[in-house]
Amino acid sequence: MDKKKIEQAIKDLLDAIGEDKDRPGLKDTPDRVARMYEEILSGYNDDASKHLSKTFTVDTSDIVIEKDIQFSSMCEHHLMPFFGKMHIAYIPNGKVVGLSKLARCVETYARRLQLQEQLTYQVCKAIMDNLNPKGAIVVCEAEHTCMTCRGVRKMGSKTITYTVLGDIDDNTKNEVLSLLK
Repeated sequence: MDKKKIEQAIKDLLDAIGEDKDRPGLKDTPDRVARMYEEILSGYNDDASKHLSKTFTVDTSDIVIEKDIQFSSMCEHHLMPFFGKMHIAYIPNGKVVGLSKLARCVETYARRLQLQEQLTYQVCKAIMDNLNPKGAIVVCEAEHTCMTCRGVRKMGSKTITYTVLGDIDDNTKNEVLSLLK
């Protein structure tokens, strides 16, 4: 990321909306915003496969579910935050990954400009590509500030997306989805 370019863009934005970028309350804002973007968009410098590479051998193919993984991301349409929780389920095929690594996988993709639908798919695909499970289901439930703070302003509205990949029959899918409620 080019911190200086971000700082200049914020100065230009402040000018464009009619603010005095040199007044005391705004003087350090360009630097603060640039540092914030470095943090909340740090997923571009991360690789989910790095987190999902540390696996453990198992003899079972019982479903693994990690629920309520909190995340925040940035909508690529409005550059406004969305946040919520993600649930991950997969059926191992000889190996599992440490549970914290699933949360790190979510963070890798959430810390990029995103669409919720894309985020859900990317996490599920990363699990399939790296763990080679029999199948995986990822459910994402999020509140979008572009829906709650602007536009239609519907506070509390949530968007739910899910992706199913691999060999998951309808009974298993329905069982997992009911466990996630």
